[in-house]
Amino acid sequence: MEESPRTAPLAASEPPAASARAVAAETVAPSGRAGRWLALLRDRDHTRGALVVSLVVLSLPAILQSLAGAGAYQIVDLYFLGQLGPVPTAAVGMTNQALRQVPFLLLLGGCIGAQMTVARCVGAGRGEAADHAAGQALLLGAALGALTATGALVPRPLLALVTSDPDAIATAVPYLRLTFGLMFGHVFVMLFSFILTGAGESTTPLLITLVSTPVAIFAEYCLIFGNFGAPALGVSGVAVGLACGTAVSLTLAIWALRSGRCRVHLRRRHLAPDPQVLRQLLGVMWQPALHMLARTVMLIYFMALAGHLGTKVQAAYTIGLRIELTLNMLAFPIANACATLVGQNLAAGSRRRAWRSIRVAYALEFSVLGSCAAFLLVFRHAIVDAFTRDPAVAAIAAEYLMFSAAAMCLHAFYFVSFRALQGAGDMNSPMLISLTSALFLGAPLAYTLATRTDLGPTGMWIAGLVYSLTNTALTVGWLAYGRWARAGRGQPPLPQRSAG
Repeated sequence: MEESPRTAPLAASEPPAASARAVAAETVAPSGRAGRWLALLRDRDHTRGALVVSLVVLSLPAILQSLAGAGAYQIVDLYFLGQLGPVPTAAVGMTNQALRQVPFLLLLGGCIGAQMTVARCVGAGRGEAADHAAGQALLLGAALGALTATGALVPRPLLALVTSDPDAIATAVPYLRLTFGLMFGHVFVMLFSFILTGAGESTTPLLITLVSTPVAIFAEYCLIFGNFGAPALGVSGVAVGLACGTAVSLTLAIWALRSGRCRVHLRRRHLAPDPQVLRQLLGVMWQPALHMLARTVMLIYFMALAGHLGTKVQAAYTIGLRIELTLNMLAFPIANACATLVGQNLAAGSRRRAWRSIRVAYALEFSVLGSCAAFLLVFRHAIVDAFTRDPAVAAIAAEYLMFSAAAMCLHAFYFVSFRALQGAGDMNSPMLISLTSALFLGAPLAYTLATRTDLGPTGMWIAGLVYSLTNTALTVGWLAYGRWARAGRGQPPLPQRSAG
């Protein structure tokens, strides 16, 4: 078979950065002033030029995407739940913030591996390899979506892991079935966003989110409360409404990938199962997946402890955690952009620029999360009162947000550090640090303080903060040691198409 020009070996005289610019230039260039700005954001070469500009170009559209998707949707969704009462809120919380976190964070780990692989291919000027890796990553995502759907067959055993309240279980069963059964679309859309970020583009996912989020919110408004002639599905309307928005995202994402209107052009050959590339992807996906699973273990354990302390504690934890995760998701794109810059610049042979990317990302991340933490600390009572009418739930949730504000300042350094390590190909270190901190410190300390002292839920919040502090200190320390930046360290081979 004749080799595609985009997979041909790099010429000895052609630096990887120059080849990467050539790959970006192959994308379809929109016309007009708006098109020129879009092309500037989409096609910028991140292996040269001002790092602040590269970080902003990569992270700002993703932040706006989080504001529209994770931010606006999550807050409006939480408001709708607050109108239904503590039991429905706890039912959604134990499904979304606990049980669904297992497949979700496994997916996030897979997304991180796919992003790192695509970023390295683009940095080395291997555009066809990047497209092929993207297609194979989507195949793995399809497998995860099918596996997750099996959870819809056993809702009660799953819910029994996090609560013993029969009312909460009865309310959550139909919601869990719909959420797990319809997660396939969410898997694809999330992979799409990370793959494009690895290729150096975050504008297309933003544009898709701006279209799909209003659809999801309006659908929920109709289906939860029975507005505009729709059936009043209650909690189940949350899952169906989200599925409507996801269907729009899925349709637009497939069109963008197939039409070549973004920096990844997916063709039929890229979706043919390639055992060699699938093995390579799995080799860089399982470590970040386990890393994310450590956080999942903490969330499930905390949700179960909260359920042990009462439904109101569980509802309060759901509200506080949803607010915390929403704000963290607004800042995570900066760390994500840093991972892309580290991966692309290491592949292009510029270790010094990779180091500088991390320092600039630290400053930007702390400015964002530090501001969010200050806002949360000052206005936590007013924020919580918007989502619950129960004074006891509001008081517990406000206390949680006080500890959460302190943890956010640590997250500014933790997010950038572990994503930089992963972008450099060091998947093992952040995984081992996170698993060790969660299993041997966070979970045991939470249990001891919450059940063996008079602290109750306050003991859980203290344990969570200690876990965050330890996790951050160890991860930043390993990053500063610099083993990841030494030649040949932690860099898996670029994916190659199997012969034939």
